[in-house]
Amino acid sequence: MEASPYKSQGLGAQVVSSNSSRRDVFRRIAQRPYVDWPAYDSTPLYERNSLAALSEDIRAVSGAWFDHQAHDSIQAFVCQCPLSYVDFSPHDRYSGPTRYEMLQLFRAFLLKEVYGWDHETGFVEYLRQHSETRRSIGFDSVPDQSTLWRSWNKRFSAELRETVETAARTILIKAQNADVAVPREPERHHPSQDDEADESASDNQVVLDEAAPITDHVSRVVFPVFSLNRGEGCEIHENAYWDLQTYLGLRERLAANEGARSFLYESTRDRTPLGHAHREHIRDLSIEQVREMYRQAVNRLLNEVAETEQFFRAGIVAIDITEADPFTGDRAGYEDEIIGTKEKTDEYAYQWATVQLVGNAVPIVLDARPVRKGESRLEIVEDLLDSAEEMVHVDNVLMDREFDSQHVLEMLSQRGLSYVVPKRMQTSEKAQAERLLQRDQDRYETDRKLHLGKNEWHETTLIYRRKEDSEHDDHRQYSVFMTNCGSGHLTEYGFRWEIESGYRSIKRFMAATTLKNFGLRFFYFAFACLLYSVWRAVDLLVQVELTGEYEHSPIVTADNTLTLLKKETGIG
Repeated sequence: MEASPYKSQGLGAQVVSSNSSRRDVFRRIAQRPYVDWPAYDSTPLYERNSLAALSEDIRAVSGAWFDHQAHDSIQAFVCQCPLSYVDFSPHDRYSGPTRYEMLQLFRAFLLKEVYGWDHETGFVEYLRQHSETRRSIGFDSVPDQSTLWRSWNKRFSAELRETVETAARTILIKAQNADVAVPREPERHHPSQDDEADESASDNQVVLDEAAPITDHVSRVVFPVFSLNRGEGCEIHENAYWDLQTYLGLRERLAANEGARSFLYESTRDRTPLGHAHREHIRDLSIEQVREMYRQAVNRLLNEVAETEQFFRAGIVAIDITEADPFTGDRAGYEDEIIGTKEKTDEYAYQWATVQLVGNAVPIVLDARPVRKGESRLEIVEDLLDSAEEMVHVDNVLMDREFDSQHVLEMLSQRGLSYVVPKRMQTSEKAQAERLLQRDQDRYETDRKLHLGKNEWHETTLIYRRKEDSEHDDHRQYSVFMTNCGSGHLTEYGFRWEIESGYRSIKRFMAATTLKNFGLRFFYFAFACLLYSVWRAVDLLVQVELTGEYEHSPIVTADNTLTLLKKETGIG
C-alpha cells in the first residue's frame, strides 16, 4: 500500500516519501548521463563494501532526492535512502553476535551526525521523542547510550566513521542547496585545525600529502566514465588503456609507441597495451562518443567541487579556439580538418574550441569540440553554450575578437546572457579612435546597431579604451569592446587570460602523434583538457582543505598532480 506523504511540521517530523516520488527520483538519476547508480555496480573500481562507492551513491541520490518538491525532510532521506546493497561486514570490528545490524547503526549515526550531537545523550532523547523515526531506522526500542558509544568507537572502523561524517555533510549541503530546512549549518570545507599545517601550507610535502588522497578520490570518480566498448573477456583490463593515456601526459611530447614501451617496464600491471593497439581502440571512438564521455567526466568533477563555497562563484565562461602546432605534411583528403591558423597565415593546423570557467571560479574546461572547415562561429558558440548551461549557471560570456559577429551577439542576448567581445576596428572605429586621441580621451562609450539582415538589428554598446604604455601613436592606442551589460563588466574581460594560460598547460598534457586521424587527434586534446581540469579541481580542494580559501595561483602544481596520477597508474 502506498504511503501518504505529508508536509513536515518542523525538523522533528517524519515525512515518508511515496512510491511515486521515489520513482521520480530514480528515473531522474537514470536519465542523467553522468551519474551511475549504484556506483559499485557501474565500475570495476568499486565493490559492494567500498566506502568510496557508498559516499558517491549518497551524493548522487541526495542531490536528486531533495530537488523533488515532495521531499523536504532530512530525516526521511536518512531513513529511506536505499542502502540494503551495501556490504558493511569488512568495516565491522565485532565478530560475535550483536543486537543491532550495521545498516541500522549506520543510519542512526548518520542522523546523529546530521544533527551534530557530540554525545549520545541528545541523540537518545531525540529517539525517545520521535518513535516513528526510530522505527524507520530499524530500532524496536531506544538503544542505551553505552551501546551507541561502543558501536561508534569500538565497532565502527575509523574509515566507516569518516564516511558517516562525509555523508552527513553531503546530505546537509544537498538539502540546503534545495532550500530544505537543515538542523545545522554544514561546513562547505574542512580547513585544517593544525596551526603548523596552516603555516606550512606552501611546503611542497604538505601539499602533496594533502593532494594525494584527493587526487586518488577524484581520479576514481572521473576516469570510470571512459569506455572503449571492447566487450567481455579481454585479457588487458580497460583501465590499462586509460592508465597509458594518462602516462603519455606525464612527459611532454610522448607518443603512444614510445610511451607504451616505457609503460610496460614501469607499470606494476601484468599486461599493458601496445602502442598500435592503444591507437586503434581510440580511433574507433567517434567524436560524439569522446565528447559525451568528456562531459560525463566533467559533470562528476563538478559534483566534487560543488560542495565548496568557492565553487559557487561560477558564472563567467570564456569561449575560445586554439590550434595545434602547424601541420607540415601532406593534407590531401584532410582539408576540412586541417584548416589553417587563426592568424590567416599560409600555415595549416588542427583547431579545437572550448568553453571554460573563468573569473573567480576554478578554471575547469566544461566542454571541447573540434573545428571543421565551413562551420560558423555561431554554430560553435551555440554548441558549447548548450553544454555549459547544462552543467553550471552562466551569467556572462567572454570571447575573442574572432567571435565579432552580430549574429553571435544576438544569440547571446536572446539567451539572457551578458557578453564582452573585442571588436575588429573598421574605418568608422579607426576614425573615432583618432578623434579620441586628438582629445587625449582615455575612454568613450556609444550605442551601436548591428545589422542582422531583413531590417533586423542587434543593439550593443561600443566601449573605446586606451591601452597603457602603447607603442603606437595612432588609432592602435585604443581597443574597442562590444557589450550588452555596461562598462562595469569590462574589467571582467581580463579574466580571459586564464583560458590562454590554460591552453599552454593543456598542450603540455597532450600525447604526441604524427597521425592525421581526426578522432585520435581530438581525443588526445580532450583527454589533456580533462587532466588539466582534474589538476585545477584538485588544487581547489587542497587549498580549501589547508587554508579554507581559494586563490587562483595554484599551490598544487601540474607536476604534483601528474606525479600523483602517475601513482594511480601503478607506476609510482
